[in-house]
Amino acid sequence: MNDPRTTHSAAHAAPATATGTDGVEAFGYQQELKRSLSFTDLLVYGLVFMVPIAPFGIFGSVFSGSGGMIALAYAIGALAMAFTASSYAQMSRAFPMAGSVYTYAGRGIAQPVGFLAGWMILLDYVLIPGLLYLIASVAMNAILTGIPVWVWVVGFVVLNTVVNYLGIEFTAKINKIMLIGELIVLAVFVVIGLLALAAGNGNGSDVFSPIYDSDTFSVSLVFGAVSIAVLSFLGFDGISTLAEENSESARSIGKSMIAALALAGTLFIVQTWIAALLVPDPETLIAEGDAGGTAFYDAAEAASGHWLYIVTAVATAIAWGFANSLVAQAATSRLLFAMARDRQLPGFLRKVHPTRRVPVNATFLVAGVSLALGLYMTTKDDYGIGTLSTLVNFGALSAFLVLHVSVVVHFVLREGSRDWWRHLVVPVIGFAILVAVVVNADVAAQRLGFVWFGIGALVLVFLVTTGRKPVLAEEK
Repeated sequence: MNDPRTTHSAAHAAPATATGTDGVEAFGYQQELKRSLSFTDLLVYGLVFMVPIAPFGIFGSVFSGSGGMIALAYAIGALAMAFTASSYAQMSRAFPMAGSVYTYAGRGIAQPVGFLAGWMILLDYVLIPGLLYLIASVAMNAILTGIPVWVWVVGFVVLNTVVNYLGIEFTAKINKIMLIGELIVLAVFVVIGLLALAAGNGNGSDVFSPIYDSDTFSVSLVFGAVSIAVLSFLGFDGISTLAEENSESARSIGKSMIAALALAGTLFIVQTWIAALLVPDPETLIAEGDAGGTAFYDAAEAASGHWLYIVTAVATAIAWGFANSLVAQAATSRLLFAMARDRQLPGFLRKVHPTRRVPVNATFLVAGVSLALGLYMTTKDDYGIGTLSTLVNFGALSAFLVLHVSVVVHFVLREGSRDWWRHLVVPVIGFAILVAVVVNADVAAQRLGFVWFGIGALVLVFLVTTGRKPVLAEEK
């Protein structure tokens, strides 16, 4: 087999298009994955990854953490991610390859930095499928109590692994069906919720309390809640992992990320605002939290009866356990593939199926890790959903910080760009907002996150000392 890391003469090539022979080949790699995804496919993928009804599953945690100002938490989260999406768009045009922030930091700054950025976002990508399976399984167990949570975990993992194995085109088709279903459920809730509020069936809270409440507001409180709410936005960045399966211009990657984020952010704010005004006992929810994870379903029941409770709970289970985890598994396998291709992870992870053209071993590894994590967490009293959520977010946000630095280093310092807004101002503002979120994140998540970083640093030292430091094609 030919070495995919062949030579390339230009130290920093101009942004390549996604199609033809000037895509990954321009950077010294072979085109192994199948290019078949359009802008629409990418947009749908991002929306499904973020899940238009994502707040259903973590509504209670964010509501409690924000002192009831859940719409504000999601608005700040959307703003932070908008700056991050802009940085992703710039780097995806410069380096249209799989690997996400691992690729961008590695080629935009230096390969060791890229490894550490990839290592941190692995904390997000590797854990999030298991977290999604767990949340979905808990939701299904709340409806069908006779079936244990662990059975649902196994079922979801097996189903998604089969779909991903069948190829990215089949996955894209399933994504569209899932997205339509989620939007229908969301539309039903929004319409019924507004009618219920118009009829005076709300909890009596001030209509603006979900965006600002002087009795509970504090900067640290809100940013702490944002660190949880950000979980709903993770996924737009997953679009970048499909760069080598994009059949259109490299610009489609950035455009689809920004479009998906804008649409999802709007939907998140609207649905959480309505639900916040319908929660039966907001004071108790703020004080005691949502141990059962049913706060949103309770709000839906308050709007129109138990049937809407069932509908929203089942929709959450399907969206998180099938649709979202399906694309999360696909994105994670592409990241593992990209890192293995550069000898940063074991070589067996770079194996691509000869006919389906998917990273088959990476796909199976993600399934195995997700299954093990999900089954382990089912033994915990609270399933560890809160801890896993903050840990996933910490890994992603840490990698996003490096992404913003990559934009400045690559475009301003290295390329001499004078596009101050996109290549300096936006990354700096995005970096500052994310720092505020990370600083106010759960302390336990911070500790575990830094431990993970320390392990990554040791792995990097091991790779360098054992001669596994990669020589990227454009650096030869």
